[in-house]
Amino acid sequence: MHNVVLISGDGIGPEITKSVRTIIDSVNVDINWIEARAGEGVYNETGNPLPDETLEAIKKHRIALKGPLTTPVGAGFRSINVALRQKFDLYSNIRPAKSVPNVNSNFKNVDMVLFRENTQGLYIGKEHWVDKEEKHAESIAVVTEDASKKIITAAFEYAKNNNRKKVTLVHKANILKLTTGLFLKVGKEVSKNYPEIEFQDLIVDNMAMQMVINPQQFDVIVTTNLFGDILSDLASGLIGGLGVTGAANIGDDAAMFEAVHGSAPDIAGKGLANPIAMLFSALMMLDYLGEKKASERIRSAVYAVLLDHKELCTKDIGGNGTTESFTNAVCNILKD
Repeated sequence: MHNVVLISGDGIGPEITKSVRTIIDSVNVDINWIEARAGEGVYNETGNPLPDETLEAIKKHRIALKGPLTTPVGAGFRSINVALRQKFDLYSNIRPAKSVPNVNSNFKNVDMVLFRENTQGLYIGKEHWVDKEEKHAESIAVVTEDASKKIITAAFEYAKNNNRKKVTLVHKANILKLTTGLFLKVGKEVSKNYPEIEFQDLIVDNMAMQMVINPQQFDVIVTTNLFGDILSDLASGLIGGLGVTGAANIGDDAAMFEAVHGSAPDIAGKGLANPIAMLFSALMMLDYLGEKKASERIRSAVYAVLLDHKELCTKDIGGNGTTESFTNAVCNILKD
């Protein structure tokens, strides 16, 4: 049995979490769902957006599936997601961007996986005011050799284990010579251990341009935290948006899988939420747990619904259905 901490989250979180749980339970994977809370809802009740009992549950079981969270302003965390990643050293943020059948996008046959360093860089929000008047602010980007080596090695190991041919490292070493320069230097050193895999490095602005000109040229991508945050959303846009993109945060001995979109409070409770992004994150979790056969069955069922029963999908991806109609359609295929 797999013990998984389940955080439904805010807004549409409970709806899509219910959908994902229903679909996974329909393939008889032996999961003990341990429900926990985080986000705006629990903050409004208790004054703490990330309760100790939630942290203890993740610490004990080392794996979590999390819905979208609304981070309260002034609650002690710039981001609950950042806090969880740092607390459990989930240094690899992994975001696949693979074309999905019958979902509108400007590109076909996109199949890239972006590895984003999750614990350092500008994104961690290490900031301060220089003056008392608060008219001059500074941010500090932290990049270390050890953290760089861990994420870059993870990207190469993924490429090796998944028959990927190329790793592209993204940086801004022409200007940020010490921080991203160090990241690039480590990348070149690590690449020597994988001679069978092509290594390429690109400056981030050129990378963004290349991704929207010819995204099919990319395979595995590895970059620093802030660049990864931006480029991973760009990659999602190439295949139809955040609603069809899964995500994993993986460390050496813990992992958290999450929906990458927001909590969408404007449509919460209306049955309009698309659960595919969180479902694809959950499929990454099943792969991590060694339940690859179940993961492949569910993915095939989702593709079948998109191809043959698109009307049952939610409006954001071109259907006329609801969260429930999509869920039922997937489960009906899995029963056959």
